[in-house]
Amino acid sequence: MKYVLLLAALIAAPALAQVTVENAWARATPPGARIGAGYFTLRNTGTTADRLVAVSSPAAARVETHVTVKEGDVSKMREVKGYEVPAKGSLELKPGGSHLMFVDIKAPFKEGQRIEALLRFAKAGEVKVQFEVRPLGSASHEHQHMH
Repeated sequence: MKYVLLLAALIAAPALAQVTVENAWARATPPGARIGAGYFTLRNTGTTADRLVAVSSPAAARVETHVTVKEGDVSKMREVKGYEVPAKGSLELKPGGSHLMFVDIKAPFKEGQRIEALLRFAKAGEVKVQFEVRPLGSASHEHQHMH
């Protein structure tokens, strides 16, 4: 009986949360910068929601999940405890919205470089990703970062 249950769990598990990462990129950083930003789209083709709960990278001391909120005329970043990815849905991390912060980067991010990271999801487990480093002004105008 336990083998039947194990087999049933193995067959059902992939349908629960199937998260993929698309278009992962990071901005190049100026010399001396201590932080970098990363963006991507998460797609969940599974039948249950999932949650990105942690991110790590050998390129930084830590990686935090952030959102940008506008207070008056000033945009401020706030750390959040991960991101929800809806069942059969997606979540886009982009400049001016949800994004990753690579904190205490070990070296500047240079255009053309690849930055490795490991995403940990509550249900889908670990997903390895490589961020393509794009020019400093990529995808949007720089927004003011304040904590």
